[in-house]
Amino acid sequence: MTASLALQQLHNFQSDLRQLADLRLTNHAFSQAARGHAVLLAALPPRYGEVLLGLLDRLEAGALFTEESCSFSHQALVDGLGQWAGQAQAALAAG
Repeated sequence: MTASLALQQLHNFQSDLRQLADLRLTNHAFSQAARGHAVLLAALPPRYGEVLLGLLDRLEAGALFTEESCSFSHQALVDGLGQWAGQAQAALAAG
């Protein structure tokens, strides 16, 4: 049950990420939703949580800027979150 819930939360994360990339979801809303995926984070090695929280912190900080800067490129953060999701999926599959 926990594994299937973790996979469902990962699916929700990926769906939200697509909405974020398409600018249909705000940085704050995405971050709140991602932080709420406790079962997913518990199913992964601790380092995954640390990396995700770091990316989310940068995403939220980047929302303070109206233009892209070298430190807070929205697209680069979305790409990083996508890579995180891919690695998380592989880690869950490996089991």
